[in-house]
Amino acid sequence: MPADFIWNVRVYYEDTDAGGIVYYANYLKFFERARTEWLRALDVNQHTLLAEHDTLFVVKSVSAEYHAPAKLDDELKLTVSIEKLGRASIVFLQEAWCGQQLLNTARVKVGCVDSALRPRAVPAAVADKMRQTSITTQTD
Repeated sequence: MPADFIWNVRVYYEDTDAGGIVYYANYLKFFERARTEWLRALDVNQHTLLAEHDTLFVVKSVSAEYHAPAKLDDELKLTVSIEKLGRASIVFLQEAWCGQQLLNTARVKVGCVDSALRPRAVPAAVADKMRQTSITTQTD
């Protein structure tokens, strides 16, 4: 599972459906958390981005493929990789793994906007940090 960033998460009862497996939409929540923790690992504070640069990141599109189910108490490894860093958008490739089993693959396109939701360039300092693909962090 090569990735720019890895975030571990445990599956709780609240994450599962009536069949005892992770509800499909919860993978999007897991992936959002992994991207947020990746930004923290890059020392990018989203509150500061908004306050000082009038910059927000918003999800524009998601495509996900489900390969196998995750179940209660599974420990998942969520990966974050940049597939494309554009001027005002980022395409992430994200995966959810349980051990050596790939569970979910998603492509998430995130746009960079101002507080009025108008497109804006990713701040240069943030883009520079994002280009540092050698940053691999594992966190519990």
